[in-house]
Amino acid sequence: MSYVNTNLNPHFKRLLGIGSFIIPLLIWAAVSYLPFIWHPQVEISSAGSVSYLQVGNRIDKAIFYSEAQQAVNQNAEAPQGQLVNPIYLPAPHQVAIALITAFTSPPAQADTPWFHQSLWHSIKIVFSAFLISSIIGIPLGILCGFSQKISLLTEPFVEFFRYLPAPAFGALLVAILGIQDAPKIGIIVIGTLFQQVLIIANTTRLVDRSLIEAGFTLGTSKMKSLLYVVIPAASPEIYRNLRVLLGWAWTYLIVAELIGSTSGITWFITQQARYQHFDNVYAAILIIGLIGLGFDLLLKKLGQLIFKWKTGAIA
Repeated sequence: MSYVNTNLNPHFKRLLGIGSFIIPLLIWAAVSYLPFIWHPQVEISSAGSVSYLQVGNRIDKAIFYSEAQQAVNQNAEAPQGQLVNPIYLPAPHQVAIALITAFTSPPAQADTPWFHQSLWHSIKIVFSAFLISSIIGIPLGILCGFSQKISLLTEPFVEFFRYLPAPAFGALLVAILGIQDAPKIGIIVIGTLFQQVLIIANTTRLVDRSLIEAGFTLGTSKMKSLLYVVIPAASPEIYRNLRVLLGWAWTYLIVAELIGSTSGITWFITQQARYQHFDNVYAAILIIGLIGLGFDLLLKKLGQLIFKWKTGAIA
């Protein structure tokens, strides 16, 4: 058995990483292309003598078989169809096509944004909100981790506030900030800021106390100890925490964009689901995941360059 800390061959590690994507894809393909696994519905190709059936509609296969048997018993034309999955579970090839056509197909309404415009709009909201959250949360978290007085003055309220659901502030933020992007940014800030403060404070407390005490022994002031000992020592782990918290910001985006939304990726998903274009819904969700993963890998590489002085700091 291989344990977490076992050193694996880099090539084998890459294969395992690729396998983590291939296995779900194979399961999805099996459910989509092998009728005996699931396929609970029948897509009508010919209504036969059954008046209420329409070509292209999907019905439960039990109902279809019952209607077909009844038509046969009455010497009438039996309906025809093929086993399919519900419309909300498109096949992988349909989603793959939608990944391309989503960028090349014009919007259904002339006054609505293209898909890439909605996507870019959402990206700007996420990073604007996360930047605001980080500008406040990083220094406050470091100070809370470094100073017990600041911690006692700040963290009890932060602990309380982080349990308040960010979406609950939606109506209040709309009343204060209007119905444009500001309340969406506000929800993401509320959802990430307070978690950020606590996580960074705890990370800062993990700095080796002997380093701080050695600095004080050499006559270092508290401010210099903070700037030249604590922050450099905690920075790699803080950077890693920010990568994780950025994923939370994407999670809150979907909720935030439900507020008066006429643009953004959530608006696109909602519109496509309304018209039962679930291949586009899956495509949009996958694109969010790919963008998030891409940014995470980019930040990982950037962190390895910034903190190359600390081996294994950024994983």
